[in-house]
Amino acid sequence: MQNNNQATVSDIKKIIVFNAPIQKVWDAVSTSEGIAAWFMPNDFQPETGYEFHLQSPFGPSPCKVLELDPPNRLSFSWDVSGWVVSFELKELDGKTEFTLIHSGWKEADEIVPKAGQKNSEVRDRMNMGWEMLVKENLRKAVEG
Repeated sequence: MQNNNQATVSDIKKIIVFNAPIQKVWDAVSTSEGIAAWFMPNDFQPETGYEFHLQSPFGPSPCKVLELDPPNRLSFSWDVSGWVVSFELKELDGKTEFTLIHSGWKEADEIVPKAGQKNSEVRDRMNMGWEMLVKENLRKAVEG
């Protein structure tokens, strides 16, 4: 007999230290132009409660700024599945420790409507995507 108590999918978490000052990293993750340069086209504004869209491969994703604490923290809801993306920045002697957390995942077998796939599958794919976005694209944007 199968157990009906399914575990929710764990958060995605990426931590990297950039050889760049905190303000440069903050500008790359908290402005529309900065976000577009390494992540996705958008109409973001750094204002708590501001509703914006990320232009994802599945079409426009509605988002909302949930928390804004310059230059240390930005959180926003992403799409309609309950996801929250948070960027946390910490100054380290002229360098910046950057932490990305993608939370709000549901049960592993639950289908993500836009993707038409299970949460566990979407999470695994997004985990690889965040790896490239943060460790390659964002690094180039702030260290280049």
